[in-house]
Amino acid sequence: MFLKSKAAVVTGSTSGIGLAIARALAKEGADVVLNGFGAPEEIERARAGIEAEFEVRAIYSPGDMLKPDEITAMILKAEKEFGAVDILVNNAGIQHVSPIEEFPVDKWDAIIAINLSSAFHAIRAVVPGMKQRGWGRIINTASAHSLVASPFKSAYVAAKHGIAGLTKTVALELATHKITVNCISPGYVWTPLVERQIPDTMKARNLTKEQVINDVLLQAQPTKQFVTVEQVAAMAVFLTSDAASQITGANISMDGGWTAQ
Repeated sequence: MFLKSKAAVVTGSTSGIGLAIARALAKEGADVVLNGFGAPEEIERARAGIEAEFEVRAIYSPGDMLKPDEITAMILKAEKEFGAVDILVNNAGIQHVSPIEEFPVDKWDAIIAINLSSAFHAIRAVVPGMKQRGWGRIINTASAHSLVASPFKSAYVAAKHGIAGLTKTVALELATHKITVNCISPGYVWTPLVERQIPDTMKARNLTKEQVINDVLLQAQPTKQFVTVEQVAAMAVFLTSDAASQITGANISMDGGWTAQ
């Protein structure tokens, strides 16, 4: 329980990778702020479950990652409730699959806003407090697509490359303040986000569901296995530990060998 006195904000944490990270941090004693969309009863079940299982405080913020003012308000609420935000995990993300000439402009704008700009706004809001306390951990969920590209994902690939660059830049700015900034770049993780893009990919490539899974999603991963949300969460927890205090500005691949090719 090495995070007993810490508090964490995890964006996009009502399901998938984000919820797994929030639960893993809570298991180590951190109070947590959940954020994201979903059925209210499911969100409350997740929030109450974290409190009951790990004996920490868990609150929910409905802050919209499209809206800078709401992102800042979420951080301020967390600081008021918990006294600090020691750990920030920028995980919120959406996806859209489409050929570039057909890519909807509103989808481009939303993906850049949620997958990239929201991290900037959240980091900007937490850094003053982290500097004042002389400790902080900022973890950004990137993707193998922060390093390589795939067809029909122009906005997502652009945003994730941006996250990698943002991570490096902020890490250098905060290097003398005992604040580390890293990103985790998973390959394909079986989450609702991945599951939802299968129909679009079937349509774009004229493939069956099984063909999309085996010939598109896992085609590039030499292990031929999905990364699990628990594996990503374990890496995030490690990055908050003292053992990781000299890891900063890193882009950590968890992709079954995808980007080794």
